[in-house]
Amino acid sequence: MSVVPEHDCVFCDLDNLREAEVYIENAHCVYASTRDPRDPPDVLPGSGIIVPIAHRASPFDLTPEEWVATGELLVAAKAAQDERLAPDGYFLSWSPFPRDDEDVRHMHAHLHVVPRFDDEPLAGEGGRSAIKVPENRRPDPSRPGTGRARSFGPAH
Repeated sequence: MSVVPEHDCVFCDLDNLREAEVYIENAHCVYASTRDPRDPPDVLPGSGIIVPIAHRASPFDLTPEEWVATGELLVAAKAAQDERLAPDGYFLSWSPFPRDDEDVRHMHAHLHVVPRFDDEPLAGEGGRSAIKVPENRRPDPSRPGTGRARSFGPAH
């Protein structure tokens, strides 16, 4: 199901996404790595999202071309963050789970790409709700990881 872009959708605002610390775009999707202002400062810098340019309600609505484009951006985003932050791993998450009062047509599919580090207090925990809390602030958020994540994928 494809829906018309929403005027108040933050993921449809490509001009805003293009201002991210790391921004990569292809014909069907974009990757933007920037801190969500709602998140506690210095908790997991480098977190980003991959979104289809067309307003899609969920990953189940992506076209085959958008799936290929998402995969290409995931590999490119990993290479960029491996270079910038040398993370120890990654947390990847789609969240097609509308609130009870939410019209699914207003949702915009997005894949969370979150670098993870061994020295996170909640390193063994999963889920975005656990990893974006102030309690998970690394001792030195700007310190590179071991780079162990570089061993994943074709770029190693």
